[in-house]
Amino acid sequence: MIERLEALRQKALSEIKAAKDLDVVELIRVKYVGRKGELTSILRDMGSLSAKERPKVGKIANDVKLALINAIEKKIESHKKSLLKDDNILIDYTLPGRRDFSGKKHPITLVYNEIVEIFLGMGFELAEGPEIELDYYNFEALNMPKHHPARDMQDTFYVENDWLLRTQTSPVQIRVMESQSPPVKVIAPGKVYRRDYDVSHSPMFHQVEGLMVGDDISMADLKGVLTLFLHRMYGEDVDLKFRPSFFPFTEPSAEVDIQCVICKGKGCRLCSWTGWLEILGAGMVDPNVFKMVGYDPEKVTGFAFGMGIERIAMLKFGIDDIRLFFENDIRFLDQF
Repeated sequence: MIERLEALRQKALSEIKAAKDLDVVELIRVKYVGRKGELTSILRDMGSLSAKERPKVGKIANDVKLALINAIEKKIESHKKSLLKDDNILIDYTLPGRRDFSGKKHPITLVYNEIVEIFLGMGFELAEGPEIELDYYNFEALNMPKHHPARDMQDTFYVENDWLLRTQTSPVQIRVMESQSPPVKVIAPGKVYRRDYDVSHSPMFHQVEGLMVGDDISMADLKGVLTLFLHRMYGEDVDLKFRPSFFPFTEPSAEVDIQCVICKGKGCRLCSWTGWLEILGAGMVDPNVFKMVGYDPEKVTGFAFGMGIERIAMLKFGIDDIRLFFENDIRFLDQF
């Protein structure tokens, strides 16, 4: 048996030395030291040896196995070092490949771009304003003077004195009207901030404000624009309705509901079994707002509307927790 072990050692070492690639080395490893290899086969015959012979043969068998394993590992290492090098960096072609992930647009960006595209197609222009805003533009010029109860509807981040993080994109309409004469037809998308955080509210979110001012602008024009927008966003078969509401800067005011996009109006948990979902607020611009920017409310009329982009996206994609938009979970973002 000792002779068989020595012969196996010499034969295996010779084959390892002559191996040209790692696949051959692996085959040699399985052939000689694998669970069903030749060395294992020889060791099965140790039961026929006397008690005196077994320790000696067992030691030689372990030496043979160790020698073969060491030779295989050295061969593998030697082969890796001989692989192609680029700028002195070893390229190990035996390693598994790395998957390349393609970048995707965030769902908020997708909906943001779609909203802008729809309104630009209707002749609106883009307008922007500062995110750190004066109290005057965020509240007073929008018909909410100091201590107005409507201010309590928005939990505001104050910076210092009269400076704050804007709670809505409506201040942009004031800045636009101050800088140009009618007609005006703009949308103002951007970030807004409120002290609120739960499954349906975020301290930072996105809004789109819309404003149209000119001669003989009516509630019918407002309904036509919003109906066209919502049909393009959710499909021609989606019903909508206007409910009377209150906003300090519009009169009359309305909230717009759409048919539930999940149950199609039949009633489900998302719509609280009503078949309807609130989507945005709108109304005719209050004459007091026109007076603040130097417009004559006897000569011009107009409408304004505002919507949360996250709200639009949640209904469009069937998302039930606004916090998912900002957690950067790749499993969530990869779906878009």
